[in-house]
Amino acid sequence: MAYMQPQPQAHAFSTFGYCDSYFVENHEDDDGIFARAASERERARGVAKLRQRALAEELSRLTADEYQDDVLDHMERMEAETMPDIQSIEIQTEIQWFMRPYLLDFLLEAHHAFQLLPETLHLAVNLLDRYCSRRVVYKRHYQLVGCAALLISAKYGDRKERVPTIRELKSMCCSLYDDDMFTQMEWHVLQTLNWIVGHPTVTSFLQLALTEAPFDPELEHMACYIAELALYHKDFVPIRPSVLARSALALARCILGRPQSQYSEWSARYDPQVVLNLSNYLNQPSQALSRKYASPQLSSASTTIEMFLRQQAIMAQRVVQSNEPVAMDMEHTSSANAYLTPQTPQKGGYPALPVGVLTPPITPDKAYCMATGYGINQGLVATGMNTCVPTPPSSAEHQQQLHYAAPHYVQQPQFVQ
Repeated sequence: MAYMQPQPQAHAFSTFGYCDSYFVENHEDDDGIFARAASERERARGVAKLRQRALAEELSRLTADEYQDDVLDHMERMEAETMPDIQSIEIQTEIQWFMRPYLLDFLLEAHHAFQLLPETLHLAVNLLDRYCSRRVVYKRHYQLVGCAALLISAKYGDRKERVPTIRELKSMCCSLYDDDMFTQMEWHVLQTLNWIVGHPTVTSFLQLALTEAPFDPELEHMACYIAELALYHKDFVPIRPSVLARSALALARCILGRPQSQYSEWSARYDPQVVLNLSNYLNQPSQALSRKYASPQLSSASTTIEMFLRQQAIMAQRVVQSNEPVAMDMEHTSSANAYLTPQTPQKGGYPALPVGVLTPPITPDKAYCMATGYGINQGLVATGMNTCVPTPPSSAEHQQQLHYAAPHYVQQPQFVQ
C-alpha cells in the first residue's frame, strides 16, 4: 500500500469561507485577495444603500402625491385654529405696534446667528402673537416672550444641534433676564397656548406652491423675502399663512417677470388686495432684513427689489413729464394680473442702523421712537399729540379676553375705564 502524502490546502477560504480575522495568517495571499473581497463587499453595501434611499424617496413622492389634498386640508384647518387675535393685541396696555420692528430685528438676528430653519422664525412670531392675544405683556418682558417663542419653535421643528441654549439667549439679551426667567416664560407660553405649538407657516405653504412649478431658487428666495417683510407690519397679522404665501409668490413672479400660474392650480388662488398691500411695503424693509437677503446665497433678493423700485420710479417720472401712459413690461403675464404691478414708492425706509445692533434690552418707548423716527415711515407711529394711544376696550367682554395668569415676576395691570 503506497504512502499518501497530505497535500497543502492552498485555498482554504474556498472551502470554509472568508475569514477576516487578524489572527489568521495567509502567506499565499500575495495578490491581496482578501483586501479585494473586503472592498467589493463595501462597495456592494454602498450600492444597496443608494438603491434603498432612491426607493424610499420614490415611495415618499408617490405617497405625497396621493395624500397631498388631505395634507393641504389639514394644514388649512390647523392654520385657522392657531391664528392670533389682533383685536386682543390692540388693547394691550404697554406694548405698541411701533415696538414690533425692534423685536423682529432681534429675532431675525438671533435666527440668522443660530442658522435655524426658515419656518422656525415664522413659527416663533406666531407663538409670540398668540401669547400676546391672551396675556397682558409688559414692555420690559416683550423681548423675554420673543426669546421664549424662538426657543420653543427651535425645539419643535429645528435640528437638535442648532437649538439655542438659555445661556446664549441670555448673552444676546445683555443678561437682562435670569436663567430661571427664560425657563418660567417658556413654560408659561406653552401653558397659555394649551401646548398647541404646531402651526402651518408661510414657508410650509410656499413649499407646496413651489412644487407645482419647475425649481427656481431665485423665485423661492424672493417669495421668502416678501413673506418675512410682512412679519414687520400689523396689516398682515390677521392674514392666513396660505393666503400670504400665495400672494407673496404672485408678487415675486411679477417682480422677476416670471409667468403666473394657471388659475386652476392651488398656488394661483391669491388675494389681489394682499398683493397690493405687500407691494406698498416693498420700499420699507428693515435694515437687518435687507442685509440678510443681500447675500448671494439668497439670490440678492433685497438688491433685486431695490433695482426694481428704482426702475419703477424712473418710469413714473417719465409718465409725469410726458403725460403719456407707459405700459409696464409684463412679459409672459396675462392682462388679468395687470393689477399686481407694485405702486410707485412714496415713503422712505427705515433709518440706517449700525451693522450688528440688536434690540435694546428694554424696548424704547414712544418718545424715543418719535425722536429717532423709527417706525414713523412704516405707519406704526402717527404724528401729533395722541401718538401710540392703546385702543380702549369697547366692552367688558374684550377686557376678559386677556387673562391675568402670568409668571410671578409679571405684575398685573389694571385697565383704565
